[in-house]
Amino acid sequence: MSEQKYNCDRVCPCKDMTMPMELIVLTGGPGAGKTAALEFIRKVLCEHIAILPEAASILFGGGFWRLDSTSARKASQRAIYHVQVETQNLVLQENKWAMGLCDRGTLDGLAYWPGTESEFYHSLNTNRDAEYAKYKAVIHLKSPNVKQGYNHQNPIRTESARVAAHIDQQIHEVWKNHPNYTVVNSTSEFVDKVHSVVEQVRALMPECCRKHLMDTADSEIKSGTHVSQS
Repeated sequence: MSEQKYNCDRVCPCKDMTMPMELIVLTGGPGAGKTAALEFIRKVLCEHIAILPEAASILFGGGFWRLDSTSARKASQRAIYHVQVETQNLVLQENKWAMGLCDRGTLDGLAYWPGTESEFYHSLNTNRDAEYAKYKAVIHLKSPNVKQGYNHQNPIRTESARVAAHIDQQIHEVWKNHPNYTVVNSTSEFVDKVHSVVEQVRALMPECCRKHLMDTADSEIKSGTHVSQS
C-alpha cells in the first residue's frame, strides 16, 4: 500500500512557520482539470503547502450510495459538506502547513443541491458569508467543451459535456461574489491552463516559500513535465 501524501513534494529552505494557515479553493465544473492541476502543483511547490482531496471522491470512491432520488442527492451533498469541513479543520489544527489547497470548497455542493439555496444553508446551519470567510481565495477552472478535451477518464465523472457546462455556471454563481474570486478559462493546450493556475497559487504563497521556487517551477511548467489532463 502506497504512503498517503498530504503536502507538496519539494523541500523548502524556509523555516518560518509562524504565518497563519490559509485555505485556497480550486473549483470548477466536471472535467475542468482541478485534480490534474493539483497533482502538478504537488510536484513543483513546497512542503508547506497541503493538498486536500475532493470530499466527493472520498465518499463515492469509498462506496457511499449514489442514487438519483432527491432525498439521496441531498444526503450526498450534506455528507460531502461535512467531510470537507472536517478535512479542513484537521489541516488547520495540525499547524504543519502555511497553506491548504482544497479540491473544491464547502459551497460547491450548492451547485449540485436539488432544492432551494435557503434550504441548503438551513440544512447545514450555515450561510454564504460564513463559508466565504473560510477561504483566502477561490480559483475557478472552467470546464472545457468536447473540442477542448472534455472526457470521462475520471471514473467518478458521470456528466455529459452539456451537463458539465451547466454545473460550471452554477459554481460560478455560487462563488462569484467572493472577494478574491478568479476564473481560469480552458485553453487549447492544457499545460497553459495549468501554468495560469500555478501562477495564481504561487502569488498567494508566503513570500519566504515563494522566492525559493521560482526558477525550478517555471522550467517544469514550460516543459510540461508532470502535466496530464484527467
